[in-house]
Amino acid sequence: MTPLLEIADLHVRIGSSHILQGIGFAVAPKGVTAVLGRNGAGKTTTLKAVLGIVPKTGTVRLDGEEISGLPTHAIVRRGLGYAPEDRNVFAGLAVTENLRLAERGRGPHRYDLVYEMFPELRQRGAQRAGTLSGGQQQMVAIGRTLLNDNRMLLVDEPTKGLAPKIVTEVADVLERAAREVPILLVEQNLALVRRIADHVVVIEQGAVVHTGKADSLLSDPDLTRELLGVA
Repeated sequence: MTPLLEIADLHVRIGSSHILQGIGFAVAPKGVTAVLGRNGAGKTTTLKAVLGIVPKTGTVRLDGEEISGLPTHAIVRRGLGYAPEDRNVFAGLAVTENLRLAERGRGPHRYDLVYEMFPELRQRGAQRAGTLSGGQQQMVAIGRTLLNDNRMLLVDEPTKGLAPKIVTEVADVLERAAREVPILLVEQNLALVRRIADHVVVIEQGAVVHTGKADSLLSDPDLTRELLGVA
């Protein structure tokens, strides 16, 4: 299976910190690839480097096209959708206004798909996004990425700070989204990763230390403990 996203020898230096130290991995053109690692390993920085949000060196190819030298807006226009950590909805704006702000170019914009996957967003269209539950805000964040015809979604820590019941809602959201478009997911919740991820990439101190099938890693308690520090 030809990878959709290929990353090679990715370095990020911010100030005196060498955060990413030659990251390299590939992402399949379907399903969920989860990026795992301890706090501070470089997971979020990896997503930001792919998107050109932080300065970097190395190679990033999307469907065979070199994109590492492009500015962020040009990378996004080539089909990468981004749901950042903490969701970052516009709390004072209505749900429909949050979605409208994500429209890219003249479209077409896939409101039918968004509302088919997340009917609550249609029902709560006039509601201020800041009054939604964490799970509903994540629907808005994912819905914004699905509104445009993206080839891949980059989703950062979607369950961070959420109650267990809401985590289940978010898992449902991501499962539905992954049927439409592949996802590169940064996540700490291993139960969620076990449920929805096909492949995993483990980062430690800015370098890739493991890649493979999600089931193979998470069904091996000793390897999981060695790589992630948890059982």
